[in-house]
Amino acid sequence: MRQTIAEKILSEHSGRNAKAGDNVIADVDFCFGQDGTSGMIIDSFRKMGAENVSNKDKYCMVLDHSCPSPNIGVSTIHNKIRDFAREQNVKVFDVGQGVCHQLVPENGFIACGDLVLGADSHTCTYGAINIFSTGVGSTDLAITLVSGKNWFMVPETIKIVAGGELPKGVYSKDVILKIIGDIGADGATYKAVEFYGKVINRLSVDARFTISNMAVEMGAKCGLMAADKKVVDWVKKHSVRDPKPVEADDDARYEEVREYDFTDLSPQIAKPHTVDNVCDVEEVEGTSISAVSIGTCTNGRLEDLEIAAKILKGRKVARDVKLIITPASKKIYLDAVKKGYVETFITSGAIVNNPGCGPCVGTHQGVLADGENALSTANRNFKGRMGNPNSNIYLASPATAAATALEGEIADPREHKRRLA
Repeated sequence: MRQTIAEKILSEHSGRNAKAGDNVIADVDFCFGQDGTSGMIIDSFRKMGAENVSNKDKYCMVLDHSCPSPNIGVSTIHNKIRDFAREQNVKVFDVGQGVCHQLVPENGFIACGDLVLGADSHTCTYGAINIFSTGVGSTDLAITLVSGKNWFMVPETIKIVAGGELPKGVYSKDVILKIIGDIGADGATYKAVEFYGKVINRLSVDARFTISNMAVEMGAKCGLMAADKKVVDWVKKHSVRDPKPVEADDDARYEEVREYDFTDLSPQIAKPHTVDNVCDVEEVEGTSISAVSIGTCTNGRLEDLEIAAKILKGRKVARDVKLIITPASKKIYLDAVKKGYVETFITSGAIVNNPGCGPCVGTHQGVLADGENALSTANRNFKGRMGNPNSNIYLASPATAAATALEGEIADPREHKRRLA
């Protein structure tokens, strides 16, 4: 058949033998919106004259971007979402539950082999568990609410083989930043990307989510991984449905194959103001930083908080540095409390936010001042991303972020290797 993972999933869901370049209409297994897009989804749903969501078990809404509400306008939208959820008897995750991209897989709505749409660009996150998942506009999402289907152009696929073994103090965030720096912010536009190799195999599922989450930052439609035992076990633990793993054929046709050896990879930094403006930490080490954010849909999982806590334990954040920690979900927050991470953060001088998108989205909970330098574990650093176009955002791993918070300047986390054992 010579099919990639993307071609196989779209073939299965469209009932035809689909190949790259084809247009197909496919059944969607699950879809969702967040509070920044759900108001528009509801408006489009109404304009179509629809009365009922086609399948109430295959849709949810998540209030995560501006939560708690920072203003009257957002509060009005939140109530609009709650009213629609009651009217249609669909699931809504209200303020404080967490980020959509953590809640959707964590609550078991999706499984290997699925086709998933979200009205949020980082829906590609679920490719880490062998799902064709991608972001769409609010009108397209409303179409899926009405019909249970949507149209797709089957993408070409780029295969990335991540070889070698990561040095201590270097993580999946560094891997994906390096790849994006190499391919470019638009180098994989409307392509599927498949990730393979020894580095991927050794990563936890949490760490793999970080890589797939940022596939869109090189323009990709989705960032797919194979369903090995780690993935299948994770999905069986969380999902209410059985996983149906999809593998690319051995002779699958790829538009391009890129191979990397990450054995000597340094911690990576994306410099302002583009995510592909990437360098080794040594190049910018010592740059003054006054705000550090650890969290987001990219790096707000328990494993990320554990790494940061190990570096911060028993130490104090540098004077004049604002360190903001934002867990990706309420479950992660509670687990972090039980493990003592939250106490470590607070005693170090950090602020711990409620679960959600926090400072990343730029509406509240950490808006930057003019000229301020921030280092974040988020996925975007364009001007204004954290609320002020006159500030500068650097992107890095949770380890680099924690080390930076201690020093008050961009720091190399490998200096703390003994704590990362």
